[in-house]
Amino acid sequence: MEVLANVTLCHPRPSSGQDTSQAILVNSQVPRNLSANCVVVRVDRFGYSANNVTYQALGEIPHFRYFDFHAAPESEGVSPKTHGVSPVWGFGTIIASTHAAIRVGERVYGYFAATRYLVLPISPTDISKYAFFVSRPHLPADRRPYNQVTRCSSDALYDPSPEVEDLTMLYRPLFWTSFWCEDWINSSQYRGGATRVLISSASAKTAFCLAYLIRKRNATPGNTNSTMQVVGLTSKKNLDFTKRLRLYDHVLVYEDFDTTSIMNAPSQKWLYIDVAGNEALNGKIINHFTSNAKLNLVGSIALGLTNLSPSSGSPSASNWSTNDFSSHRAPSTLEQFFMPEWLAVRKKQLSVTEITQLQKDAWFALMRDCRTWNVTLCRVYGANSVKSAYDEVVRSGIPPDQGFIWSMWEDERENERARL
Repeated sequence: MEVLANVTLCHPRPSSGQDTSQAILVNSQVPRNLSANCVVVRVDRFGYSANNVTYQALGEIPHFRYFDFHAAPESEGVSPKTHGVSPVWGFGTIIASTHAAIRVGERVYGYFAATRYLVLPISPTDISKYAFFVSRPHLPADRRPYNQVTRCSSDALYDPSPEVEDLTMLYRPLFWTSFWCEDWINSSQYRGGATRVLISSASAKTAFCLAYLIRKRNATPGNTNSTMQVVGLTSKKNLDFTKRLRLYDHVLVYEDFDTTSIMNAPSQKWLYIDVAGNEALNGKIINHFTSNAKLNLVGSIALGLTNLSPSSGSPSASNWSTNDFSSHRAPSTLEQFFMPEWLAVRKKQLSVTEITQLQKDAWFALMRDCRTWNVTLCRVYGANSVKSAYDEVVRSGIPPDQGFIWSMWEDERENERARL
């Protein structure tokens, strides 16, 4: 194989003492001689969202270890010990393979990196016509969903059109978190029959996908929770967008939610789902319910950390530890939902065929319905442009009405030439 010039977006590790928000572009080369059972993926495009900010902020936290999925390249002043690479979900093409069952030219989808080329060691026997798995023995077994590389030619959910690929990168990682969380809380009949669900960071895609799924289940004929209401909490600047989604029965702002009649109505069973990961907000919400004997909070669940910034300066990030998860509790005593753990349970309860059909039905419904949500796809091409876009995220955050699709290739035409 010819020598391939690579470029990767890297972040300083918190343990390095450097500013973690100062991303750098690192140039390297793809090895000419691959080890046995390896593939080289040309990463064509990938999505970037609050999910990826979370990956970066929790990159060194022991339970998550997001920086241990892809090692940073070795370069002057850069090494896997000093820098991390945040995982991204994206599409790519196999351009080299030393595994007999994986052919050059295959279109694949997986947990890749913000880079042009990615060398992946493959489990030699863990392969089917649907997927193969990256070998990461240094990570816990429940990380298996992240190690899966989907083979698009056999993927029942795959649509090759560029627009659907972009929607897939934007929604697929977030949607499955929401999908399996809703499945999890439904397994307890919404903690014994909650009549109202309160969701923080309501403008975030994970949050409004969850609201979408809850309302969809409520609309199912014969559902006993058909009168359940979904209440979203958001900031003033995101209020109009969140209302326009039409996925919440009520949308309240953080500043005065606790004074509204909605939040003080007696005889309601409330389930709180925290997507923001804001400790001060959680304390305010829990206090609102515990200080009023007429209010009934039947459960509180931690689902996301959208309030984290790329600098990982939030105290929420530093509070996560292995001990939090040994008891399945999160900061502020919220119950933690971690998708791989619940998926492992469901795989013992349902057949592969049943799980596949559940996901297929949900996914095609999403692809039909999400086009009315007024989320604009924003595409950025080229390593320097991607870094500039990341720097803007550091400065201004991610607007809820935008979905970022990035590529380290210089422009769409170059990307398509390489793909072909």
